[in-house]
Amino acid sequence: MPDPRVAVIQFRPRKADYKENLRRIGGVFAQLADRDDPPDIVVFPESATSGYFLEGGVREVAVPAGALFRDLQAQHAASGAGPMDVVLGFFEQFRNHIHNSALYASLGVDDAKIHHVHRKVFLPTYGVFDERRFIHPGRGVQAFDTRWGRAGIVVCEDAWHSIMPTLAALDGAKFLFIPSASPARGVVPARVVATDEDDQTIPASLETWERIARTIAGEHGIYVVMAHLVGFEGGKGFPGVSLITGPDGGVVARGPLFEEAVVVAQLSDAAVSRVRTDQPLLSDLQAEMTNLIEAFSKGEREPLVYDDDVERATDAGGESTSLPFVSDPDAPDPLAVDPDLLERWLVAFLRDEIVERRGFEKGIVGLSGGVDSSLTAFLATKALGKENVIGVRMPYSSSSVESLEHANLVAEILGIRTETIDITAAVDGYAKATTCKPDPARLGNVMARVRMITLFDLSAAYRALPLGTGNKTERLLGYFTWHADDSPPVNPLGDLFKTQVSALARHVGVPKEIVDKPATADLIVGQTDEKDLGISYPRADAILWHLLRGYSVEEIAAKGFTQEEITVVHGRLESTHWKRRLPTVAMVSQTAIGEYYLRPVDY
Repeated sequence: MPDPRVAVIQFRPRKADYKENLRRIGGVFAQLADRDDPPDIVVFPESATSGYFLEGGVREVAVPAGALFRDLQAQHAASGAGPMDVVLGFFEQFRNHIHNSALYASLGVDDAKIHHVHRKVFLPTYGVFDERRFIHPGRGVQAFDTRWGRAGIVVCEDAWHSIMPTLAALDGAKFLFIPSASPARGVVPARVVATDEDDQTIPASLETWERIARTIAGEHGIYVVMAHLVGFEGGKGFPGVSLITGPDGGVVARGPLFEEAVVVAQLSDAAVSRVRTDQPLLSDLQAEMTNLIEAFSKGEREPLVYDDDVERATDAGGESTSLPFVSDPDAPDPLAVDPDLLERWLVAFLRDEIVERRGFEKGIVGLSGGVDSSLTAFLATKALGKENVIGVRMPYSSSSVESLEHANLVAEILGIRTETIDITAAVDGYAKATTCKPDPARLGNVMARVRMITLFDLSAAYRALPLGTGNKTERLLGYFTWHADDSPPVNPLGDLFKTQVSALARHVGVPKEIVDKPATADLIVGQTDEKDLGISYPRADAILWHLLRGYSVEEIAAKGFTQEEITVVHGRLESTHWKRRLPTVAMVSQTAIGEYYLRPVDY
């Protein structure tokens, strides 16, 4: 049996556009046909025909496997490509259910057909995932025969449950294909890996994926071919860095980060045989699997034996004892970031979200002279080019001279177009017109909203998408004006704590005098953020980080924070949830928007 050459396609689908994605898949076939070494097996990611985060829209893009196969045949015939096998993730309509599936099919041969369809068994429903609400789970996993030998497919989270690859290997698979659509998470300082393009750091979640793939391959002596989606959906970035691991657990090839690409490798039947002979772990498992399953099904358990002198973890009354929380002074800083990785991530996000998803060429930023807006301008310029970024200065009569100077400094460094709109007349006109004369706080809110009116109006004039500048700390503490600072539709900084914003700003070259000066909304003379909040940003960020991860007040206090600091942060966090949501609407039907009728923001 000949050894196949496999190509993993890091693919960025157009959201919910089945026909366009099929056309682009046909384009990939044509591209592969022009290679001197065309692949035998082509592997696309999970949900390649539609994009992944669809919510209720999944019903509109799901198709029967047979219909997809016929469409793939038509695209393949038009491409001029030679015979090939295809692994492709899609949403499947099957027996009145919708599944997250992947098919394996042969194209361009006399017996062209679907060899197998795997329906995803483990549907993540936690964090950003809500699959089980919209998708029906599959019933199992099995290997199947191909022209190149026996193979198996599991989809994304299926691979996180070791029983799934194990069952495929026990059923004879020597190749395991894993189509995946897993959004990247984690910007802590990460390991550098060598890809087919260059050396680069990768998100923490990809390190976990690599560990899983290498473990599966090494334990069972099989090739693992993992195809990751690329692109952004509603701010969630699919990172690529697809992976092919050999039967010894070593990495054969990797794809680049956040880019569409073709990753090619030669698979070897002899390598599988050699590894399984040298380290017969799969043979050992095959020999004992029946006994293990039989014992488990009968509920047989080895008796638990305790030494008499072992102290039990309960007191005399039978209640569990509480162990003290111990802080590790040598633990890494949880707020540390890898600035190179983070910069590349956010630049890719802006380019994808503004140009690809929303069809704009330009972005517009309100330049306040602070670190947040300065960093957004730096990132936007790198993503779009200086000719496509507009900086808008919107001073009020009481605004500090320093703020305007720093905004000008950023614009000069970047070489971007600027416009200055003095909002004094508009704000004072309202203040004079109302019978309820605004106090400084209310007047500050009026300034913030007038600035956003200005930004959106200029957005329409220049056809430039407004870019947000609010950071995660401000959002969690509710330290922003509702329907003002938070209004722009795209925000690169909204998941970065203030201290992380400062670290990245230093890295990209924001001037030191801007990064190091006290943060201020510049709405009231002499006002600073930390004075308003009653706590410094570094202390607030650390407390927020622990609160979001479920640490108790006692555990946080044990890390050196005062009760007063924790109370300030916790109180603001708990009392401002409403500012982070859309307006509350009375639900009176079974088609309520955002409750029953669910579509992602980029659908």
